[in-house]
Formats: sequence, structure tokens, C-alpha cells
Amino acid sequence: MRTFRRSSRAARRSAAQAPGLIPTDATVPAPRDGDGSPPAGRRSRRTAASEAAANKAAGKPKPAQGAAQLPRLTSRGFAGPGHGRVSYVEAPVEWRGSTTQVCGLYPFVIGGGAPNVGVPLGPSLLTGATVCCDPISWFQRAKLILNPSMFVLGLPALGKSTLVRRLVLGLSGQGVVPLVLGDLKPDYADLVGAIGGQIIRLGRGLGSLNVLDAGALDDAAAQLDAAGLHERATRLREEAHGRRLNMVDALIVLVRGSATTDTERTVLSAALRLLAERRHQASIAAGAVASAPLLGDLVALLEEAPAEVRLPTLDRGDRERYDGVVDPLQRSLLALIDGPLGGIFARPTSERLRLDATAVCVDVSGISSNDHALQAAVLLACWNEGFGSVEAANELADAGVAPQRRFFIVLDELWRVLRSGEGMVDKVDSLTRLNRQEGVGQAMISHSMADLRALKNEEDRAKARGFVERSGLVIVGGLPPAELTELREVLAFTAAEAAQVTSWSTPPGWDENDAPPGRGKFLIKVGQRPGIPVRVTLTAAEQASNVHNTNKRWTIDLTKAEQAAAASGFGGGR
Repeated sequence: MRTFRRSSRAARRSAAQAPGLIPTDATVPAPRDGDGSPPAGRRSRRTAASEAAANKAAGKPKPAQGAAQLPRLTSRGFAGPGHGRVSYVEAPVEWRGSTTQVCGLYPFVIGGGAPNVGVPLGPSLLTGATVCCDPISWFQRAKLILNPSMFVLGLPALGKSTLVRRLVLGLSGQGVVPLVLGDLKPDYADLVGAIGGQIIRLGRGLGSLNVLDAGALDDAAAQLDAAGLHERATRLREEAHGRRLNMVDALIVLVRGSATTDTERTVLSAALRLLAERRHQASIAAGAVASAPLLGDLVALLEEAPAEVRLPTLDRGDRERYDGVVDPLQRSLLALIDGPLGGIFARPTSERLRLDATAVCVDVSGISSNDHALQAAVLLACWNEGFGSVEAANELADAGVAPQRRFFIVLDELWRVLRSGEGMVDKVDSLTRLNRQEGVGQAMISHSMADLRALKNEEDRAKARGFVERSGLVIVGGLPPAELTELREVLAFTAAEAAQVTSWSTPPGWDENDAPPGRGKFLIKVGQRPGIPVRVTLTAAEQASNVHNTNKRWTIDLTKAEQAAAASGFGGGR
């Protein structure tokens, strides 16, 4: 486009002094646009004049002198002083893409903003728009994923637990009940306490958990009986019986190191059923719920040898034959009561789960990580109690006795959960397959795919790999290239996404104040869709509450340390 400028008087005067260039009586040619037409300003004036002539010919009255007139709207805004006309057009944001993909975006009428359904996490690393995400909202409301589950992968100290704590905080505000069934470090106890949730501490010298107390299942059955729904109550009591049997059997396996026989399981089932029936009759007679039996009561019942318990042994009235079958079972139960696990499981439950709480955290950090047997037993018991409570709540909701609740189960340090004992992989596997039917969302957190490969047998490794494949969404933090290569067998990563994720695993600089480059940065992947890179940002309230500090033993108040050193005589210098 050519540019024209009207000459000034000074220019014409100087041109007159240059003979042969422009005659002194000549005028500068009027500026023209590229098509030879007058410029936009003159065309607009001519248009206004023609409109005035047309109005006069049509007999329309001429606007009164000084009357208010609406400003004329142009492509650059309203014309006239103070009307906001923009003299320039801002260049749009440019994007690059292949010809196969870009043509599908036409006519470019919808922006590519981040999802705004779910818990706010932080700004997108691409657009700066706030990214909202959680497995329950994306499944229930946005319909973006096929099941309400997520898997979080990333190297240590990059913010995985902080991300999940943000989800716990946001979902609890939406009415979802987060359940941390076995906080091993602990990472969530401070947050649950800060929002008024329930914290249950288990361990030697701490709380106890009676595995013969079905808790919420028995209470729900009593409520259904009171409502006249006896068939539902009976079904719930049978479910409670099955959970008690499986839990006692699992504890015996941990104590023995070998499985129980079919006859022993049948004897256990008969004894537990008889104990439950006696408790039910005692509750009816007293008009109140009787206390749950203990493992010591189970041993006493086996010693009592009632007919219902002797029948599976085929003793035919011979006590010696009965004792020959039951003695190994009694020895295992006595070892369970008086052994290293007895302090936790041989006493009444110190505190039951309250599903009407804003959140529930079972803190098992008091158990040494080297005590694998006790850790596995407590985790199994916590899971048994937690999922039994969820099933009881769902049954009451189906019967119309209680409102429907949603639950969000957190499985942090998944590698420790899976390695803690036999049967834990199957437990997690069943959860990932049934979470939609149970109304349960879940978050599984681990460091890398190598944690899943470290399981003992190939069957467990294949099941653990399926956790990632079946997750509705996968959130990836900083990972080394080798881990990303294996993860690419499950998820699709572009070259740019892979480079971004591996760059987040770079160590920080040598400055003590430098944070790792990948801290708080994650890539949200759903199926084969392009990932959404996000940086999790903490609010001022979260930072002030210190609920995200998992390095409290390393956080030292230097002033107090110096004062203590000076008082002890070792404060000579740094």
C-alpha cells in the first residue's frame, strides 16, 4: 500500500524555489488509496454528503444545529473525539500446526481455553488461563473421562502430594468426602485437621481397630431393620460377615506366612456367624446395640466347641478329632492376640469412621516402615473398614434412609501400599474396576513406572500396569527420559510434551534459594488428547497454614537454633 502525505505551505514554498520540479502555481495531487480512490477520511465525508442530499430529496428534516448525534461506528470503533476509536489493529496471537490439523479449526470461532470444571489448580503454562481439574467433576459433570480415577506420576519433591491435597481441599468444599485410608508419612493429617475432618491414629500405643466389629455395616443394618426393610438388612449383615471372615483370614495368613485350609475357613465362618447371632440377640434383649466381640471371644468360642462350629470338622462326637482340626487355628489366633499385632487388633475399636465428616484420615505413620507385617495388616484393616463404610452409606442411600454421598479415596505412596502384603494388588485392582458403581473417585500416587515393575510376580506387575491404563486421567510431573519411554507405551506423548516433562526433572541450580524447575508443574493427559500443562499455585491461606510442608523435620528456625546453641555453650560461630 502506498502512503501519501499532504504537503504543507512550507513544503510548497520550498518547492517553488526549486525550478523545474513543481510549478509555483501548481497544487499537490490529492492523495489516493492503492485502488486510486480517495482516502478513507475523504470517502467518509463524501458518503455523509451524499446521505444528506438523499435525506433532503426524500423530504427528511435536517438535524437541528447543535443537536446530539450518535457517533458513527467504523471498523476501528466509534469515530470522533472521545469515542474510543483505535488507530491501530492489534496483531492476533499466532499458532502453528500441521495442515491436517489446522484446517479442522476453521472458522476459528471458539477459543482453546482450559477446562473450567473442577478444582482450580493454577494457570496453564501455554495460555495463562486457570486450569480446573479433578476426577469426580470431570466424570460426573463435564463428561471428559470414562471413570472417576486419576494416576499421578512424578519424581520426589516436585509437588505430587501438594497437588492431591489441593484436590482434597477443593472436593471437600463441594460436598465430597475424601478418605485417606492409611496415611503412611503422614501427608494429609494436617490438612484434614485444618478443615475440621476426622483423624484416626493407629499404631502401637495409639488407637486400636477391632476387625470383628463391622462398624458402619452393622449400624446400617439396624437402621434398615428400624425402617422395616428387613431383606436389605439381612443382605447387609451377610456382607458384614463376609468382610469379617476375609479380614481374620488375611491376618492369620500374615502371622503364619501361609494360607489357611478350606476346613479352617469353614470353621472360622461358622464361629463368626455364631458370634454375630449372639450379639444380635443380646442387642434385641437389651434394646440397644451390644458391644462387638473381640478376637479373644473367637478363641473362647472355638474352645467351647458348640455344635455349629464342630459340624464342619466332621468330628462325629470325637473331641480329639475336633481339637486336631482347630488347634492350629487357635494357635494362629493366639499369636495374633499376644504377638506383635495384638496391641492393635485385640482391643475394641478406639474410634470409628464418620462418613458425615468433611474428610477422614487414618494416620498410620506411627508404624515403622520396617515393620512390614504390621503395616500390611493395618492397611488391610483400614481398607476393609473404609470400603465397608462406603458400602453401608450407599445401601442407606439406595433405601432412601440417608442422602447419597460421594467419596474420594487417596492412595498416596502406592508402591508401599502394593508391597505391604499379599492381596493388596487385587484390592486396588477391584477398586479401579468398580469405582463407578460404588460412587467413589480415587487418586493413586507413585514416583514412576519402576515402582510398579518392582512387584514380586508377573501377575501383580500386569495388574499394576493396568492401573495406569484404566485411569480416567493421568497427571505427569517431572520424569527422566527412560521412564517417559515406558509411559509412552500406555499414553500418547508428542515430542514437545515429552521434552517438557523431562525438562521438569532437571535438578535445581546451586543457589540454595533455587527451586527445582519442575516443582508444581504437571501435564494433564486424558487418553490420546493433547496434554494440558499447568503450574499448581498455592493460595496465601494454604501457605500460612503450612499444611503443604512435608519437610517439617528439616525446617529449622535458625534463631531458636542459635539461642539453644549459645545456651549450651556451643554458640561460638557458624
